[in-house]
Formats: sequence, structure tokens, C-alpha cells
Amino acid sequence: MSATTQPIKPKIDRSQIMEALIPVLAVITALIAGAIIIMVSQLISANLATGFKGVSSASTKTPWQTLISAYVGLFQGAFGSPRAISETLIATTPYILTGLAVAVGFRGGLFNIGAEGQYYVGSICAVFVGYSFKGLPPFLHITLSMLAGIVGGGLFAAIPGYLKARFGTHEVINTIMLNYIGVKTIDWLVRGPLRDPKASLDQTYYILDSAKLPKLLPWTDLRVHIGIVIALVMVFVINWLLFKTTLGYELRTVGSNPSVARYAGMSVARNFVVTMIISGGLAGMAGAVQQLGMNYTLKAVFATGYGFDSIAVALLAKSNPFGIIPAALLWGALRNGASLMQVRSNMSIDLINIVQALVIMFVAADQMIRWLYHIKTARDTKVVFTRGWGGG
Repeated sequence: MSATTQPIKPKIDRSQIMEALIPVLAVITALIAGAIIIMVSQLISANLATGFKGVSSASTKTPWQTLISAYVGLFQGAFGSPRAISETLIATTPYILTGLAVAVGFRGGLFNIGAEGQYYVGSICAVFVGYSFKGLPPFLHITLSMLAGIVGGGLFAAIPGYLKARFGTHEVINTIMLNYIGVKTIDWLVRGPLRDPKASLDQTYYILDSAKLPKLLPWTDLRVHIGIVIALVMVFVINWLLFKTTLGYELRTVGSNPSVARYAGMSVARNFVVTMIISGGLAGMAGAVQQLGMNYTLKAVFATGYGFDSIAVALLAKSNPFGIIPAALLWGALRNGASLMQVRSNMSIDLINIVQALVIMFVAADQMIRWLYHIKTARDTKVVFTRGWGGG
């Protein structure tokens, strides 16, 4: 009599599940802390209005009412209608690409703080190609404009990568300084050589129709464009690159332990440069997508903050390409829902920045989250972001 064999069920690693929940718990904790700040600030404001004699006006909202109005307004502003969802996806798109840019740098052991400057360079390159070549078919014109943004951002990021590889200078200093160089140079170009003389504001020419990214839902009046599809595709591409290719294996090995990588025959210097080129190319792609899909021109002194917020997105995702999607969606929702939140609760829009800062704080100080929710540290879950100041 033969014994029947039962299929072996894979064991669910509870510790890994809890590790994956830490960013979620960090966001929840930040929202709770934000709620406390809202209620306290509202209570103080109400008492200041009455000389600390209590809230006597019937028209004044209670702290609880203000809190509910704020968070309901935030949610409705981000997801409360098809138009709100469309605008949230528009805000999410550059966060996905710039978040991937910083995450690739982290995986390679480099801290790329220059995504903002690389975003600007990619933007100007894409816009220049977008308005310069007439008569091209849309697919070719869009492709060339996108490639211009990718190449521009990648080459700009290659500078700190080469300086790191050749001279050992720290990429944090170089990328911060190059942010200023990139932004000021592009501002000069937009005000000078590349300025549209017929425009009332300092801006470039508008890109041609053949270079504009098509709308995702052209039969509606929603503004969301195929840039969100491009961003999601890049998530899969970067995940494949990092975890399914020899190049990705080398980048991750150099990022975690350059001494072991060097002993194994890998070129640490080359991988530093390649990591920064890929990272900068993604940031440049974010700029290209935003200009070709939304703005259609580049204005002087335009401020985005995408390059700096992307650091928080990558941290929240723990440099996991697929984790970038929900992290970027959160940031896009906070950005898009902030206006309605302000209107509904009569609170300062700066509160969103406070919530974002709290998210970063709780994600970075994950031991605090572990202590609050009694989560033990799991083995083999640590992601190396950087190897420290001046690390080799």
C-alpha cells in the first residue's frame, strides 16, 4: 500500500510580513500624530480667539470636527472623484520615476540628492527636442524627446559618479552643488537663449503637438496621460535590471560591500558611474514626462520639489522598486488632496508638509515603530542605503 504524498505548503514567514508592515505602520502613526497636531492647534486657535475663556461661538468647529473635515477633505481631494483620481495620478507619475532614481542609487550604495537638478536637465532637453523638429511622426518625436531627457539627466548625474569613482569625493556634496548649477544654468537658458520672444513670461517655446504625450483616456476631459503607464513599466524594468541581470547583481554587490565586489573582480569605479547614470536617467525621464505630458513648455524659476521628495519616497519603499508605487501614490495623494483639505478645515496647507515630515521621521527611525508596535528585527531584511560618509 503506497503512502499518499501531501504537497508541501510553503511556510509563511511572519517576521517578513511584519517587516513589510513597518512602512504602513509608519504612515498610520504619522497620520495619528498629524491628527493630534490638528486638534491641538485648533484648540489653541479657538482659545486665543476667546481670550482662553473657552470656545463660545457656535460657528466655531470643535477640534474633532476640524480633524474629520481635514482628513475627509484630504481623501476626497485625492480620490473623491474621477477628476481627483486623475490629478493624483498626474502628481504620482514623477514621484514614481524620481523615487526609482533615488532607490537605484541606494541599491548601488550611493546617496543621489541631485535628482532635482537631473529632473531640470531632463526637462530642458526634452522640451528643446520637443519644439525643435517639425514634421516628425508623433511616435518618433515623443521617443526622441524622451531619450533627450533620459540622456540629459544621465550625463548630468555621471559627473558626480565619475568624481566619486576617480577621486573618492562624496556624492552627497557633489549632487547638492550640481543641483544649484543645473537649476541656475537652466534658468539662464530659459530667460536668454531659449526664451520664446512672443511669450509674456520667461519661458521656452511650446513643444509641437507631435511631441505631446497622448492622454490616457482621450474620450474624457481628464488630464491624466500615458506618462503613468511609462512610469509603471519602468518599475518592472528596474526590478528586472536589479534582480535578474548580471549588471544589477554587480550594482547591488558594490552597494552592499565594495571590498567583496572588488575581490570578486567587479569594477567598483565603473559601477559607481553606471549607478549614477541610471539614477540620473530616471530623474531626467521624470522631467521629460512631466513637460511632454502636462506643461508643454518650461518656465523660468519653476519649482517642483520632486527631486527632494523622491528621497522620502525611496526611503518609504525601502528601495524596493514595487514598493515605490504605493509610496509615490501616497505622496501624490498628499500633494493633490492638500488644497481641499485646507478649504474644508481652514487649516494651513503646511500641515501636509508636517505629515510628510512625520512619515519620513517614523520610516527613518524604524526602531521607534518596532518599539511602539512590539516588532522584533528580522534577519536578512536590512537594505543598505549608503555606506557612510566617504565610504569607498
